[in-house]
Amino acid sequence: QVLLVESGGGLQQVGDSLRLSCAASGGTISRYTVGWFRQAPGNDRDFVAAISWGGGAPPYADSAKGRFTISRDNAKNTVYLQMNDLKPEDTALYYCACRGGSAVYAQERQYDYWGQGTQVTVSS
Repeated sequence: QVLLVESGGGLQQVGDSLRLSCAASGGTISRYTVGWFRQAPGNDRDFVAAISWGGGAPPYADSAKGRFTISRDNAKNTVYLQMNDLKPEDTALYYCACRGGSAVYAQERQYDYWGQGTQVTVSS
């Protein structure tokens, strides 16, 4: 059983930067593929980015390309989501999730373990 805990959310202004963290326990995150998803009020949960333990270029949602960067620090058992140039439409509850294996998926059903989420609010 892998426990994921997100942190780093908060209230930001348009154009700000923010780094979210996803800390894992109960498992070695270097052996998992980790994804970030987000859910705005009234919307479905959407894929943001993912990173494989097997390497390769991480995929990003179109809304995240050029502004967000996913990375991992295996020594800290943590995956990060660096978000730059924040926009009001980035306001959402951000979740991290992980799955075994190196394949990367954008579908949430492919992920086995989920955190509780961290709220990001971007004010204009």
